[in-house]
Amino acid sequence: MAPCHVPIEGRVGALRLDFNENTVGSSAAALRAVRNLTAEQLATYPEYIAPTARMARRFGVKSNELALTNGADGALQQIIATFVDRQSAILLVNPTFVMYRFYAQLSGARIVSLSYNSEMEFPAAAAMKALRKSPRLFLIANPNNPTGTLIQSDVIRRMLDAAPRTLFVLDEAYSEFSGATVLPWIRRYPNLIVVRTFSKGAGLAGLRLGCMFACPEVTALLARTREPFAVNAAALVAAEATLHDYGAVIKYAKEIGLARELLRDAFVRLRVKVFPSAANFLLVDFGADAPRILRQLAKRRILLRDRTSDFGQPGYVRVTIGTRPQMRRLIRELERIIPESKS
Repeated sequence: MAPCHVPIEGRVGALRLDFNENTVGSSAAALRAVRNLTAEQLATYPEYIAPTARMARRFGVKSNELALTNGADGALQQIIATFVDRQSAILLVNPTFVMYRFYAQLSGARIVSLSYNSEMEFPAAAAMKALRKSPRLFLIANPNNPTGTLIQSDVIRRMLDAAPRTLFVLDEAYSEFSGATVLPWIRRYPNLIVVRTFSKGAGLAGLRLGCMFACPEVTALLARTREPFAVNAAALVAAEATLHDYGAVIKYAKEIGLARELLRDAFVRLRVKVFPSAANFLLVDFGADAPRILRQLAKRRILLRDRTSDFGQPGYVRVTIGTRPQMRRLIRELERIIPESKS
């Protein structure tokens, strides 16, 4: 296995457009909730029943349809630990979130890989064919990371109907930005788990809180592999405060949507290949000049994410979307850096 690389350090004070984080920070309500934690709360193992019930109501589900995890990564790890045996088939569509493959490899699973095409379109026909063999698990990010691709709900429905013996994990880490979700479907499809995170739109990446939504029979099985205290007290109070003040997340998501279009138009003007995205990032192809562009931006304390490893060739870069003022700063620097022949 290749090592699992942690994010680069020395990012404090830079314009962080490399890890799809919230670029302005958590809501004021979340920050107040963390600051109000008492010494006794910090010295006590957290309790989950009451917070889970309150959060479930906010999401419109029952308590036994929700499980809290240590980030979305913790959800993925727990799902695979619960349902995957050695040599179980796990279906992936590449490129996608790197942790899918990481946890699949740790489990000893047999990975079946499909691919997005050159325009980053989801291979629906190939997926339907692969599902005929009823793989144990199908891990899908929707929207997908790093492509930004959004799979339409009718495609997801056809796949779910076609493979009732396959457990579908729909990772909706970017649902605040896409506006798309299949969360209500957990009561229609017992083979569906929806994963969410508070790390993106809610701006709580530093506290690590994820959610799994599924029918009660599935969450009961997941409870068997749950760590007793995987979610910390600060994450619990910050998440509840965020849900109470969810208008701040909605306002941020709207701003990101406007900023995404602003940056997309700039890339088109600069003749940089940019792919459609329903998330808080854009995938672009800078071509052979990508390493130089990334270095020049880094010198100006603007960080983008090189995705060479996903595609096997340099050029592909993922750009997190920030606010419109932040994107205007990026655009000004790109106009200085990109060769005149392209602009």
